[in-house]
Amino acid sequence: MARPTSSPRPLHLGVDLSDAGAHPAAWRTHGSQAQRPFDAERLQHLVDTAQRGTLDLVVIDDSFSLQPTRSTTLRGRLDAALVAARLAPRSQGIGLVPTVATTHTEPFHVSKAIATIDHVSGGRAGWQLGWSSAEHGEQDASHFGRGAAPSEAAAVAEAEEAVEVVSALWDSWEDDAEIRDEATHRYVDRAKLHYVEHDGVHFAVKGPSITPRPPQGQPPIVVRVGSDESFGLAARHADVVRISATSRDEALDLRLRLRAAAAAAGREPGDLRVLADAFVVTGPDQASARARLDLLTELEGVRWDTDSLTHVGTARELTDTFLAWWEIGAVDGFVVRPSSLHTDLDVLVDDVVPMLRTARAFREQYNGPTLRDQLGLVHPANRYAAIA
Repeated sequence: MARPTSSPRPLHLGVDLSDAGAHPAAWRTHGSQAQRPFDAERLQHLVDTAQRGTLDLVVIDDSFSLQPTRSTTLRGRLDAALVAARLAPRSQGIGLVPTVATTHTEPFHVSKAIATIDHVSGGRAGWQLGWSSAEHGEQDASHFGRGAAPSEAAAVAEAEEAVEVVSALWDSWEDDAEIRDEATHRYVDRAKLHYVEHDGVHFAVKGPSITPRPPQGQPPIVVRVGSDESFGLAARHADVVRISATSRDEALDLRLRLRAAAAAAGREPGDLRVLADAFVVTGPDQASARARLDLLTELEGVRWDTDSLTHVGTARELTDTFLAWWEIGAVDGFVVRPSSLHTDLDVLVDDVVPMLRTARAFREQYNGPTLRDQLGLVHPANRYAAIA
């Protein structure tokens, strides 16, 4: 029987495709394809699976250090933006969200990379904002000769300025700047290209971009909240906020605080999508799921401490948890972090998603061609066109 819901908005689902899975020992399990961590076909298969479930987006983590935040023996990653660019023309419907850090990357490079993915995918790019601070960033800093890593406050301040510059560069071409007029030999209307003229604390950027405005206008920005500084950044600039919460009451408090902070910053709170990270170990019954987690713990010898929603159980129980959090408005959805991608992602798509559809909580098909369509976000006006 379909479950009634009071929520005015459909539930959103993303999946984190980083590494072999969220558990440090995932790469050592049977079927993990440990010999293929950087195989393009493996990544393609994972995106195809997520797309089959009409998930909103896939997230691909990245940094300038070797897995700095996770105690795992797996080492090495591909460039997330380049991976997304490869997957873009080989996928449909699903959003592709690479992590691109701002601490050691110029805003001009970031804007061009994400805009390119958006063009190649037909409007399905997002940008998960990353930065390096003193907590984990000493190795990052040593790669670039920048001296000591900045504090969290300084790193987030630089990231916020980078967001402002990147967003302005995306707008530096109006949507109809390309006229392609053969008769007059004019490809671009120069009056519709705009100088950014940003001169800030961390960056000085003239513009305009060399890449036309992305199909989405502004690809959605994803921010993970883990500090007071990142909370403020998310409230002011994020389209999607990833939170860590161990209970739905904690998640509800975070979501309400984020919406209030967004309103105080002059934003429409309803434009913010708050997704909770959900770490998942599934099995046909509780005992099987627990046995899987015990095996993973034994393989790596570390306790799995996620500091967020952690589900060890069946697909039915996971579905009920998702609905319980969503129905009271604690979250707009979840970013699922499968303990092992090649086990738990299939369960999410083949078992959980159908039950969410039966409950009238999740889409049967994609809402349109762009990531903003899936998230229910409007196409933003161009700031320069509005004042021209």
